[in-house]
Amino acid sequence: MAAHSTNTTRPSSKGHAGAPSAIILAAGMGKRMQSDLPKVLHPVGDPPRPMVQAVVDACRGAGCRKIVLVVGHKHELVRAAFAGQHDVEFALQSPQLGTGHAVQCAQALFEGIGDHDPVIVLAGDGPLIRAETLALLLDRHRATGASATLATSRIADPTGYGRIVRDAQGRFAGIVEHKDCTPAQREIREINPSYYCFGAGALFSNLSKVKVNPGSGEYYLTDVPALLLSQGERVEVIDAVPPEDVLSINTPEQLAEVDRIFRSRAGAGLAGHAKEASR
Repeated sequence: MAAHSTNTTRPSSKGHAGAPSAIILAAGMGKRMQSDLPKVLHPVGDPPRPMVQAVVDACRGAGCRKIVLVVGHKHELVRAAFAGQHDVEFALQSPQLGTGHAVQCAQALFEGIGDHDPVIVLAGDGPLIRAETLALLLDRHRATGASATLATSRIADPTGYGRIVRDAQGRFAGIVEHKDCTPAQREIREINPSYYCFGAGALFSNLSKVKVNPGSGEYYLTDVPALLLSQGERVEVIDAVPPEDVLSINTPEQLAEVDRIFRSRAGAGLAGHAKEASR
């Protein structure tokens, strides 16, 4: 993968050896949002907060001590939204050449990290993510000693999502994008919602081996698990993502639906607290 602008900003902290870290992809403009605001800054919930803040909070809840946002479009607004949050660092992706390239832009911020230290990679436009799901992902990754672990979901309508292909023993065999699926593969309901955990060494040593997609001109993170398999490394999958949490935000309509789910969760939480208090 060719080198491009990878300007990074980090606070003066030494990090925590062995603790999980997170890279959150937050560079996109979100053209279908009908707004010039960076997509990840559109608010959800009550009280409203940027959708990417929910992803950051989930990472904190799962024990991540280092959180890197890969920013791009109007990155100064994203940086300003996290002013005072000293565990959040920034890497600039310019130009934006896909998810694999985005993660590579953050690599300089991980110098000195242990090869086996876990690095979670997530999309900033999926705010329904839960800390409990990330904890399950981390537990499976550590327990199996895998080089990469993917949290998957089984949904009723997988149209548009990459399918998780397993071998005869039920082990991970690959990710096939919807447009590339055979008729049989299109029947698969287990999909890739882009919840990844990698060993740091396995991740960063393979990003430079990702080849450009000839159709899009981009570099895809989804190629890394396949590279690891070809090297004889272990890649695990865990069906851990509730179907409701898969919804990411690309349109104003999806933003409204996610906002409704957030408010519903908040209401259920308040009702639960009130029930406990009345006992």
